[in-house]
This record gives sequence, structure tokens and C-alpha cells, in this order.
Amino acid sequence: MGEEIFSEKERNYEAENIQVLEGLEAVRKRPGMYIGTTSIDGLHHLVYEVVDNSIDEAMAGFCDRIEVIIKPGNIVIVNDNGRGIPVEPHPKLKRPAVEVVMTVLHAGGKFGGEGYKVSGGLHGVGVSVVNALSEWMEVEDSWKDGKVYQQRYERGIPVYDLKVVAEGKTETGTTITFKPDQEIFEELDFNFKTLSQRFRELAFLNKGVKIIIRDEREEEFKEAQYCYEGGIVSFVKYLNKNKNPLFLEPFYMYEMGKEGEVEVSLQYNEGFLESVYSFANNINTHEGGTHLSGFKSALTRTINDYARNKGILKENDENLTGEDIREGITAILSIKITDPQFEGQTKTKLGNSEVRGFVDSSLSKNLAIFLEENPKEARIIVDKALNAARARHAAKKARELTRRKNALTSTALPGKLADCSSRDTVNTEIYIVEGDSAGGSAKQGRDRNFQAILPLRGKILNVEKSRINKILNNEEIRALITAIGTGIGEEFEVAKARYGKVIIMTDADVDGAHIRTLILTFFYRYMRQLIEEGLVYIAQPPLFKVKKGKKEEYVYNERALNEVLEQIGRDGISLQRYKGLGEMNPEQLWNTTMDPDHRIILQVQVADAIVADQTFSTLMGDKVEPRREFIEAHAHEVENLDI
Repeated sequence: MGEEIFSEKERNYEAENIQVLEGLEAVRKRPGMYIGTTSIDGLHHLVYEVVDNSIDEAMAGFCDRIEVIIKPGNIVIVNDNGRGIPVEPHPKLKRPAVEVVMTVLHAGGKFGGEGYKVSGGLHGVGVSVVNALSEWMEVEDSWKDGKVYQQRYERGIPVYDLKVVAEGKTETGTTITFKPDQEIFEELDFNFKTLSQRFRELAFLNKGVKIIIRDEREEEFKEAQYCYEGGIVSFVKYLNKNKNPLFLEPFYMYEMGKEGEVEVSLQYNEGFLESVYSFANNINTHEGGTHLSGFKSALTRTINDYARNKGILKENDENLTGEDIREGITAILSIKITDPQFEGQTKTKLGNSEVRGFVDSSLSKNLAIFLEENPKEARIIVDKALNAARARHAAKKARELTRRKNALTSTALPGKLADCSSRDTVNTEIYIVEGDSAGGSAKQGRDRNFQAILPLRGKILNVEKSRINKILNNEEIRALITAIGTGIGEEFEVAKARYGKVIIMTDADVDGAHIRTLILTFFYRYMRQLIEEGLVYIAQPPLFKVKKGKKEEYVYNERALNEVLEQIGRDGISLQRYKGLGEMNPEQLWNTTMDPDHRIILQVQVADAIVADQTFSTLMGDKVEPRREFIEAHAHEVENLDI
């Protein structure tokens, strides 16, 4: 995205273009309304919001370097080499524009003024929200007059007027330093890995922009640098690095029109899963939207047209479906528009109606040219879709076996399922249990009113390496789908879930961990919304039983065991290590792992779908080397390992 896109009028970023919408009074009272949550996610959003201001400068063509430093005490410094923030008095407020930007909600060049053509940010809440939620913040602003201006704020209020602290500087830019307010946030502990993943994503989406993150909180600094001249082409290659691509170079297109800009890159791999990620102004649109609809319709129509024109699809052949054509695809869709309209449950669904046609026509034209100019790659794509269509027909019969007419009746439920008597789909729960032995204990120990038990025999199929017809012919997976009741893939309907919680309960050993990972891989790939809606949990059976005299205590990890032994002493104790659930009788299993008043269950969450995709591909895919690298990188994090 070069400077030629922006006219002199659009480049205008003087003080009069900083528009004021409202004050900051409500931010500290209701921080969740502005940053979503005051948990670790909200804490990270503070950093993203400041960095997104720098990214706005990059999208406008005025910044190519952003540095983020985490200092001891969880103090964050963000600096860039953009234009700086205007310092002239705001025409209405008669205060320096930089002060207005830092202290007035929704004051910035992105709000209807002419400072930015497009902008990201957390839907534009602005750096002023970060200021309001910080114990203190300082801005150092190198403006075009060669002076460096500085101002400090405490909980959003200026401590002193904007002042000049240096002169004669030739480079412009902004440095913002802040300390989040511990009165607001549940914890003040930035996660280097989480921040790094977001900055890698931003670097992919903004080609040529260098983003550096350095963590100086420990004696040994951590640092990561991201810069991708290939942009989203590099992104696709990165996502496919643990897979087997079917052709070397990904397809890429870029178009600019009155609606904005669109970039698409895609590449197919030998796998059977679809990995399509869409972005609008650098925001990951998890719920899709009009741009994704345009992408899908263009992809389906263009490849069908090509297959018919070349005689690969005959006159009487039915068209390939979108699902067929997207099997094994990895794609990035990125659009940048002036006024994105976000909707949906988490405000990550794009609603701009004009974008659908813009993306559709742009991709149709460019993809048709690519297919004509690259017949070898085109044939690979069509053959891949034809094989998927054959598998779809083979799967149709198996799929019908898993369907249920009514989510609340027990017709055609698997014979091994011990269902609960309640039909309240909110408060009921199903335990997916490893093995018949543990299943027997769980069935006897449960509360039959609201707890159902589904024992699985052995290890289920690894869906990462299997097509849908093979998956649906697997007896254990069929039992799982039928019991849960939602259907899978594109037919999935979370409203049809028969239980309010799906709890995976496996042994606390290596085999148990593998079975748990296989089940989670299936859920993530074919019932992802089950996880996204917070319905999937992992049971935490105890690892030890400590007995001293008549007193018994169950302990769930090594650290807790040491704490218990410190309290009760190590003499005269009896210590039992549980290798499997089957070692516990029904009463013990209820008391430790199934009683809602005493059990520990972990909710499975997907904070970042792209990272989850990479992790499942690494752990469960065909390539051995990435798995070895993953194990070596994370070996130090293991607390318990059964040999």
C-alpha cells in the first residue's frame, strides 16, 4: 500500500482534523464496555490499542518500524517512526491536539476527520481509554517542527501542560509509556507469547512493517522481530509450514477500488481441512461477514466455471460444492475500508453490504487469470475438489446415521450411552470417559438426574489425517456425534446440543493425554462452535491420595502434594498415585472428579484460532520434524511425565 493511494487532502493530519465525540467519565466505571474484560485479555487489549495507532500510521504509508518494550513492573513502552501527533491547539477545546487525543474518548484522526483513510484499533476506542485505565501514562511526541513534546497523565488526567523537552530532532514519531492500573485489572502480568503472536499477525497483514517486541522483566531478555516483505503470501506459507502444500507458490491478488482495498492469498495442501482467515482493517473477523461471503462465492463459481470450460466436469455432472472446493485450502483474506461496520456477538463480523460484491468480482477476475495461466496448479485444485466430492457422496450415508430428529428424545442414541433423566439441555452434562472400566465407575458414581456417561473404547481416529467419510465410519466418533446431537461441520447447530457441558475425562497419564488430544482435535476441527460457546471442559482427576491416620486428602498435582506434605508432615503417611480412573471406586470418582461442589474442571478456550490451527497441525499432522521441535521447545513446561 503505497503513498499514491492518498491525496493531499487525505494526508491532511493537522489539529483541526482531530474530532471530539465524548468525554472519558464512564471508562473507569465500566471498563468492560470499552475493552471487553478486565482479565488478562483486557490487559493485552491496552497494548494492542496503542500499537494499532502506530499501525494506522503504517497503513497510511508513514511508519515502517514499531517497537514494544515490557519493563519490570509491567510498564509498557510503544514507539514508532510515524508522523507524531499534532500539537497545535484544538479549534474547539483550545488544548494541544495531542492532549485531546490522549484524554478525550473517540478523539482522533480516524473519526470522520481526514487524518486516516482506513484505521484499525479495537473498533476505535482510542488511546484515551488506555490512558483512563492506566495508573500513569507519558507521551513523547516528535512533531514535524523538530521539537520533542512531553506530557504525563495519571488515570487519564494531565499532570502538567504539554512541554518541549528537546529540539532539533530530524525524525518524527511517538513514544507512549504506560502502567496499567491495578485498581482496574484482575492481574498485571503481560504474556510475551500472546503479544508476540498478535504482532506477528500484524506484520503479516502490513507488509514491510517491522514490529519488535522485547520483554525486559527478567534477567535474560526475550525478544522477537517480525517483518514480512511477502505480506499475506508469507502468512499462508507460515500456516502451511507443518502441512504438505500441493504447489510451491501461493496464489496472490491485490485490488483497489472505491470500496477500499482487498488482498487474497491461498494455497492448497494434502490435508482435508479448511483454514480460511478473514481480516478487516487488521481486525480478525472470527465471525466472517460480507467479505468472506464474497470470497467463498467467487472461489466456488470460478473453479466450477474453469472445470466446465475445460471439460473436466461433464454436462451431466453436478457442480462441486463450496465445501468440496475448500477442502485442504489455506487462505488469507484481508480488506481495508474507510468505514467498517462490525456486528455479531463479539463485534467481529463485517456487515458492509458493498464489500461482498467488491471481493467477489475482484477475486473472480484474478483467480480466473491464475487458473488459465497456471494449468498444472489449476488441475491440482480441481482434482482435489473432485476427490472431496467423491468422499462427500461416500460420507452421505454415514452422516445420516449420526443425525437425530429431535435433540430431546433418545431415539437412535448409542447403546453404550448412559443418558441422564433430565431434559434440561442447559444444566445437563455428558462425561466422555476413556475405557469401559472407568466408564463403569462413572456410571455408578454419577448423579443420574443430570449426568450422562459415554465410554469410548481405545483411541479414536486422528481426524487431522482423515477424510470426512472415514471419520463418519468410525464407530466411536459416530457415537460421540449422535450423543452430543449437534451434527458436525457445516450442518453443526449448537442449539441442538443435548447437554450444557461436554466433559472429557481421561486418565492422568501419557495415553490419557493422547486420547484427550484426539478428542479435542475432533471437536476443534468439526464442532469448533462447541468450544467457542464454552461448552467443552476437561475433568481434573486427582493424581494422589494422601492418608495419615484417619484423614484422607486428594491432591491434583505435584506442587499441591508438596504443600500438603509440608502441612501434615512426611512421617506415617500413606501415598497412593492414581495412574487411571479405573483405580477409583464409584464413590471416590464422584467425590473427587464429578461432584460439582468439589470437582475441578477446566473450560477449553480458543483465544486465537490461528495459533490453535498451527498447534493441532503440529501435534496431530503428518510431519514429524515440527512435532519434535514443539516437544523440544516446551519440554521444560512439563510437570508430570509418566514413563
